[in-house]
Amino acid sequence: MIEKSRRMPGTKPPLRESHAATGGQNKSRGGDEAEKSPAEAFEARKKLALSSIVYIRFEGNGVQARVPEGIDPSIPYPVQMQAPVVKLSPESITAESLLTGMLRVLAWDPTNVHAEKYRTYVKTARPGLFEELIAAGIQKAESREWDVAEEIFFAASGLEPERPEPSINLALMHEEHAKYLVDSGHDEEAEKEDDLAYRYYQSLLALRDVFPPAYYHAAFFFLRKHNYDRAVSLFTSYIGMNDDEARTKRARSILEKLKGMGYLDTLFKEAYDFIQMGKEEQGLERARQFVGKYPDVWSGWFLVGWANRRMGRWAEGEQAFRTAIEKGAEGVDVYNELSICEMELGKLDAAKSDLERALRIEPENVKIIVNLGALAYRQGRIREAEGFFKTALEFDPEDTIAKEWLKKIDASADSGGSGA
Repeated sequence: MIEKSRRMPGTKPPLRESHAATGGQNKSRGGDEAEKSPAEAFEARKKLALSSIVYIRFEGNGVQARVPEGIDPSIPYPVQMQAPVVKLSPESITAESLLTGMLRVLAWDPTNVHAEKYRTYVKTARPGLFEELIAAGIQKAESREWDVAEEIFFAASGLEPERPEPSINLALMHEEHAKYLVDSGHDEEAEKEDDLAYRYYQSLLALRDVFPPAYYHAAFFFLRKHNYDRAVSLFTSYIGMNDDEARTKRARSILEKLKGMGYLDTLFKEAYDFIQMGKEEQGLERARQFVGKYPDVWSGWFLVGWANRRMGRWAEGEQAFRTAIEKGAEGVDVYNELSICEMELGKLDAAKSDLERALRIEPENVKIIVNLGALAYRQGRIREAEGFFKTALEFDPEDTIAKEWLKKIDASADSGGSGA
């Protein structure tokens, strides 16, 4: 989350309804909410958020003298309540509860009939609040408090509907959440988060007044999704905007790398798509053709290894992943994929070494921690395996694979099994 507040007039965030239609719920929510449709889940969150709001009018002879400056006595004002009350009197209302109430309504009901008057009051009472909200939302997102961050960005958007900063940060937040879910093995939930990020980017790119950071960050989004043509188009557009010298330099560097290393080759894109769709043989054929054209590009060898691993051809997969590493691959995925092949080939010490290398790169990667636990279990180090699974749950309390492994360990212990 890196986009601080930047004034860009004449822009609008995406409609809140589009968020509801695509699913605003996070992986951390379970139970009944997981069974609701995306729109129903969003409406449930909205109802819950607004359930602590009480509306009050500042009218009557005894109240007029205490009406806060800027309040219009002719309309009701929302007050944020910390606990249920039997009767609320205007005299007991604090400036903070009034301000918080208006912000919450602007967050969840930005088209409220009195929204404009609430905005005017809040901006007069706290002129720098928009920037404060953006900074607070970024902090919560970096702490992985996704729901809280989202509501804060909603509030910022409700307060300044014309400004794009809330939307770009919502896009970045959903991207980060998607990456976290992928690392935790929740690919389906990750796709939902990426879909939300995509919709925010599309809205930002369609703005009447160009917002350069949207082009920059959206380019990286499409790069991560292996949509290289779209990434190249966005990077190229961004370079022509003269927005930020450091970012422009990085965009140029990435463009050169993409063109020089064959990432724009149709074979690479077809190979990736086929493998992702479960058509490994067709993907492997394209991947082999690609490495024939670009033998020094590590990502081509990764695709060869990925296809072979998915088809259970462990030796071929291991060799391809090792070649990828020789050609410069150094990310977590290549070591994780290599370790899977090594485990299936019985090379458990080598698998352990590669997983530990991956963990040094990303110490909080739940997928790697769980795989280290599975490896330890396979080697008979049950207590060590249990420690890995419990650690994984500290990072992601909802990780189903770690939970299943712990149940297996408990069941083994109940039946009289033992471990190191």
